[in-house]
Amino acid sequence: MMQSPIARTALRSLAGGLAAGTLVAAVFGGFVAQGQSIGGFNSDAPLNFAADRIELQDRQDRVVLSGNVDIAQGDLRLRAARTTVAYSDTGKLEIHRIDATGGVTVTRGGETVRGNVAIYDIKARIITVAGGVQMSRGTDRLSGGRLVIDLDRGVASINGGAGGAGSALGNSGSQGGRVTGSFSVPKRN
Repeated sequence: MMQSPIARTALRSLAGGLAAGTLVAAVFGGFVAQGQSIGGFNSDAPLNFAADRIELQDRQDRVVLSGNVDIAQGDLRLRAARTTVAYSDTGKLEIHRIDATGGVTVTRGGETVRGNVAIYDIKARIITVAGGVQMSRGTDRLSGGRLVIDLDRGVASINGGAGGAGSALGNSGSQGGRVTGSFSVPKRN
């Protein structure tokens, strides 16, 4: 199955933006779930998946999951219309990366992140979501172009542009390439 030109361009722009390392960061509670930082997340836990269809592309060392894809690792869930799982098989199957497209949702505890595409770099333990990113926890909301979650450090950062200047994703979902949001404040007694 072929990816659309927009999805291919978006993934290339996302990768280019990551390489450039140009993040204008705003920390959103360290992607906290039920009072516990994602830094306590066990990224060595097994990955379980479900999908309407699976296609093993053995010569390319990848598996394509499509249709209502649901991937879980501990209490972290990634849902999308389609994912490509890159692996190596040197006697032991080792997953390196998951690319997700089409209505991507990442959840853990009470937090939800939505975007157009996502990349979960298993080795680096980093999840990147791009294109119209919406992050929510309770009544708190953030919007931007790209979100990077570092599972080891327990830090989430969001920037206004999806992949920097000239990105195919542009500033999709953010106000003029800026991060926007709303945080609830405690009521006075």
